[in-house]
Amino acid sequence: MFKISLEALNLLDAIDRHGSFAGAAKELFRVPSAVSYTVQKLEENLDVKLFVRNGPKISLTRAGAELLKEGRVLMQAAAELENRVQRVASGWETELRIGVNTMFSSLCLKDDLQAFHQETSQTGIRISEEVLSGTWESLQDGRTDIFIGVTIDNISLSGEYHTHLIGQMPFSFVVSPSHPLAQMNRPLTQADLLAHHAIVVSDSARRLPARTVGVLSGQSSITVPNLLSKFEYQMAGLGFGFLPAPYVEEAVRQRLLVEMEVSIPKPIETLYVAWRNDSPGKALAWWQRRLARPDLFERMVAFTRMQLYKRPQLLQIV
Repeated sequence: MFKISLEALNLLDAIDRHGSFAGAAKELFRVPSAVSYTVQKLEENLDVKLFVRNGPKISLTRAGAELLKEGRVLMQAAAELENRVQRVASGWETELRIGVNTMFSSLCLKDDLQAFHQETSQTGIRISEEVLSGTWESLQDGRTDIFIGVTIDNISLSGEYHTHLIGQMPFSFVVSPSHPLAQMNRPLTQADLLAHHAIVVSDSARRLPARTVGVLSGQSSITVPNLLSKFEYQMAGLGFGFLPAPYVEEAVRQRLLVEMEVSIPKPIETLYVAWRNDSPGKALAWWQRRLARPDLFERMVAFTRMQLYKRPQLLQIV
């Protein structure tokens, strides 16, 4: 009898990503007590301690980290096997995993999802959000089958991936009018910035080295989970940073944010849709065609901007 099930590995993965039983329980639609009991039984069966508890937060022991590292390989292999079997039978994948850069609202795929499910009900869709190194890592590790919004800087494609250009995103350096930097009527230097907090987005990579963008050596920073949260933190006057120019135009116009000139501007980012060069099933082939639409980037930017200004914190802007 196996002591480790794929269900248990999936549970450990969720706990590790959320850092708590409560977070994993919410993702898996279980109660925290059931999650805690499952972990306890697994530790008893293996006779090893998998987590170190520190109040509500928990972290993996060395044994737990090793189990999860190898377990993720098994989880990926099981998912790929399930998809292969389903494709052999019908040509449609059991599940298609779509990654979206947190620069965009994943809800921007609403119309695409409705069109896809009019085509088939055989394939489930799993949408995840990644940022920075986590975008490419999710493709490399098989957590996503197709990704919207990757950059190819410093990435060795080596023929493994197909990419399709979708657009270019310019950035603006902005602060709240109440922020001390907004009072400086000149281009900001690195010395000016070092005296204040940078608002940065946390890299979602699990295996690749995490990256930060726009942070100086020795810079004090506040790290947030995604770009839309970064927008809100800068609106609240908690720090500075670069944001996509199309998202801040209205806030700048109404003086809810102030655009500043800096000595080192952020380059325009060229964004792509990417997927592996494997033979696609019918679902992946459908999404490849759908995401090749020439208006994809404009639609995603427009929808994300609309969702951003619907947020309760920003109702005064609309």
